[in-house]
Amino acid sequence: MPSSRDLAGELRIAIGRASRRIRAERGEAGLTDPQFVVLAWLTKEGPLTPGQLAERERIQPPSMTRTVNGLLELGLVAKAEHPTDGRQVVVSLTDAGAEEVTETRRRRDAWLAERLTQMTKDERTLLVDAAELLRRIAAS
Repeated sequence: MPSSRDLAGELRIAIGRASRRIRAERGEAGLTDPQFVVLAWLTKEGPLTPGQLAERERIQPPSMTRTVNGLLELGLVAKAEHPTDGRQVVVSLTDAGAEEVTETRRRRDAWLAERLTQMTKDERTLLVDAAELLRRIAAS
């Protein structure tokens, strides 16, 4: 049995590689990871200011503004005046943006589902348990 430190290293590498491979599956727009993450936040939480998006992603507001502007040019988000603060704007998802999120998630799920069909029943059962353990690790 590997030590906790050795297991941590192995898990970090395996999770990172799996995550990168899954993220490689993209919708038609071929968005960068930061662009897709903005769309995902807007899908989950609804309209947000660029500052709120920057906070969630722990990046500087100018970087988020560039990301949002790129999405705006693609027609995936829209900007509107903030309802109470005229100095700010609110970013919302367009129908095209929502479709891009749906298609990207569909492609990612399909890619992973195909890999899972190649595993034995025991391996899939093990992954059910591993998924729960990974959720617990992420929550702490």
